[in-house]
Amino acid sequence: MRRARLRRTRRVGAVTLASALALTALAACGTSSSDDGAGDSGNSAGSDPAAPLDPGTKVTLTIDCMPPAAKAAELKQWNEDVRTFNQTYPNVTIQGRSTPGQCLEPPRFTAMLKAKSQPDVFYTYFTDLPQVLDNDGAQDISAYVTDKTVPHLKDIDPDVLGSLKNDGKLYGLPTSNHRMGLLINRKLFKDAGLDPDAPPATWEEVRAAAKKIAGLGGGIAGFGEYSAANTGGWHFTAQMYSLGGDVVDASGKKAAFDDETGRKVVENLRAMRWDDESMGKTQLLKWGDLQKQIATDKLGMFLAAPDDITYMVQQLGAKYENFGMGPIPGGQATLAGGNNYMIKKGISSDKVKAAVAWLNFKFTTPGKGQYDWQRAKADGLPVGLPQPNLWLNDAKAQDDAGRKEHATMPVRNFQAYMDKPVAGKAEPPKAQEIYKVLDNVMSGVLTNKDADVDKLLSTAAAQVDQVLANQ
Repeated sequence: MRRARLRRTRRVGAVTLASALALTALAACGTSSSDDGAGDSGNSAGSDPAAPLDPGTKVTLTIDCMPPAAKAAELKQWNEDVRTFNQTYPNVTIQGRSTPGQCLEPPRFTAMLKAKSQPDVFYTYFTDLPQVLDNDGAQDISAYVTDKTVPHLKDIDPDVLGSLKNDGKLYGLPTSNHRMGLLINRKLFKDAGLDPDAPPATWEEVRAAAKKIAGLGGGIAGFGEYSAANTGGWHFTAQMYSLGGDVVDASGKKAAFDDETGRKVVENLRAMRWDDESMGKTQLLKWGDLQKQIATDKLGMFLAAPDDITYMVQQLGAKYENFGMGPIPGGQATLAGGNNYMIKKGISSDKVKAAVAWLNFKFTTPGKGQYDWQRAKADGLPVGLPQPNLWLNDAKAQDDAGRKEHATMPVRNFQAYMDKPVAGKAEPPKAQEIYKVLDNVMSGVLTNKDADVDKLLSTAAAQVDQVLANQ
């Protein structure tokens, strides 16, 4: 599972032209085409796709995003899982690839799709589905994914599976998911006389808590927000969702945020920034800035996904016990996302079955693969964060118990987030272009005390209407 910063690279990152050209050149290298099913013991296109893979079937699968050598523990587990998988399917050869560009860089990913050079099983973000389908790159695996081939299919959150569907057809299996919540600095909450086990549940409570935390002085901000590099628009969207609003209407053709909900979001930010002075003087922040502030006890809270905490611990030297999470204030809905694997269109039926079998073992079986929490703890990996959290029903109870038993951090710090799950909602169409426009709303209100809220919203709405008209 990628850390938060890497997970968001395709969302909000940018690369230089030189890097893009280099990555594009590499995209077609090192990946042998498998469209004709070469090397299979037989093409089972005429057989029942819903039937599990015959253990005697001989196929070779190429799979990207195998952990690199630098991630020794993750690579060790990958290799262990391949060996365990081969105990059931001894004739399936898994050729893992750790070429970073296939996982992390937008130009490389796009070039790979256009060149049809993706491996048999390729890694994407939920938001990549339209691009993959535009390039006719993924197999419809609806007929292959059943309660026989994925026994815990009924236990996977339907919101997560819904992110991998188009026109009712399933194009991937999830590896992780995240839902945005309110990340808090427990130390600052205690210092301000607030209960860190009961994070604010409404935006009114956020404002009141932010004011108390900022009152500690010393340059501490109570609440932080983004307003640059598309991240401001991303968080504006999350706040709209939290209050039951939207940024695009049901038709997908018109902006939907120039309304009372949009004004409520912006007016609340204006009040915290200028009336309460609880958001700090430094603005035009982007991903990474708020993480540094909260990790150094200079920020009380901001909207985030749970894996931001891992990034802060592993990259910034913070400690897990200093953080907690609650559900997103407002609680009507929250911005959801995640990662998954898709299967290359045109490969043999046997390869599709083998791919589903591997993905099921590695990523969608409680207690196995990435959900083997005992092994994760023994290997020095973090255990206890409330994600990935794909599960419902008994599978969720089993997974929650395993995380708690083998936790390497105080699981109770995230209890509020877990106890009141908020329905996930996908990003809007043309998300990055819309977020770029909405950055102007966020930066406008956070850098100009006299900003005209109505004008900010109406101008942005007209620009988003134009973006949507160009789909």
